[in-house]
Amino acid sequence: MKKIVSIALTILLVCVPVYAQEEGAAMSVNARAAVLMEPSTGQVLASQNAHDKLPPASVTKVMTILLIYEAIEDGKIKPTDIVTVSAHAASMGGSQVYLEAMEQQSVRDLLKSIIISSANDAAVAMSEFIAGSEEGFVAMMNTRAAELGMKDTRFVNCCGLPAEGHYTSAYDIAVMSRELTTKHPEVLEISKIWMDKITHNTARGASDFGLANTNKLIRSYSGATGLKTGSTDEALYCLSATASRDGLSLISVILGSPDSNTRFHEAIKMLDYGFANYKVSAGEPAGKVMGTIKAEKGDLEEVPYAVAEQVNMVVEKSVSKAMEARTEIAPSVKAPCPSGTKVGEIIYSFDGKEVGRSELVTAKEVNKIKLLHMLNRLFYNWFN
Repeated sequence: MKKIVSIALTILLVCVPVYAQEEGAAMSVNARAAVLMEPSTGQVLASQNAHDKLPPASVTKVMTILLIYEAIEDGKIKPTDIVTVSAHAASMGGSQVYLEAMEQQSVRDLLKSIIISSANDAAVAMSEFIAGSEEGFVAMMNTRAAELGMKDTRFVNCCGLPAEGHYTSAYDIAVMSRELTTKHPEVLEISKIWMDKITHNTARGASDFGLANTNKLIRSYSGATGLKTGSTDEALYCLSATASRDGLSLISVILGSPDSNTRFHEAIKMLDYGFANYKVSAGEPAGKVMGTIKAEKGDLEEVPYAVAEQVNMVVEKSVSKAMEARTEIAPSVKAPCPSGTKVGEIIYSFDGKEVGRSELVTAKEVNKIKLLHMLNRLFYNWFN
């Protein structure tokens, strides 16, 4: 039986009533569905029909962009790699940068075309470059969606053009937008570019083509950073919008708004609600030493333990309460014990309800004590 040592810590924070509701506060939005999420925690702050399965139009490309960044991170492709555009990719309708069959473009410029101009032809060209075919890439998209717990999603293509059985939900869009922006924040440096260009390289020579961002919020909303728009006759007007102010980041997802201006207006309404009512409060910082633990048969009699990872908690601004943090620690560790070994947890709660936790780990390595060292310790303890 382990003896649990509990240390009560009081931190003046703010309460989080939304933690009791998986989908956050209900909100009336002029759209088929909507979600407001805080990305560092994944906490949903407000929602409407969050899990309705709906066509997402070009917001589909959030997953396409995520897989491109993951292929770069894994070393499978490089931004400087040259992609030869297929006839299939060049045939895409809708939003495009008018790539031609056999045209060559860099991964970097195709990615930029997808993020800024929502280019369907660029998305398909990249899907074929990574997976060998668009079908193979779509299979990767669905696999990744399952890994992220996107239970309301089924992709049929990589660009969001209308297709039977192609759907997702506002909640799932927030989930994949969170994964993209938290794991690959460099995407936001591109998604907030208003105007740019690429150069077409064809048999007729080189010519510049202008890129214009489809997301009006980056010029009209304070703190806006991206991320992706979409619209078709079936899906109506859709948006996954990201913004940051005063250390708080938010993702606002709108699906099925009746017109372009309305989707931006409703996204702003949700973002304003989030920034007006919430903030992120941090738990104990990573690496902070919280105490010591006995080391059995170790070259150290006691070893310090520290917080493994800082935990962020979404808190409401308006209600001041006391947040409690307690530690649960094993009575000892046995040598040898490497640094970073889990020995307990720090648990944050409000009004008896847990809102976050982090592991507590050894901050030093403990080796098994040698005989001479043990004898010296015994004599020292005896004489003292």
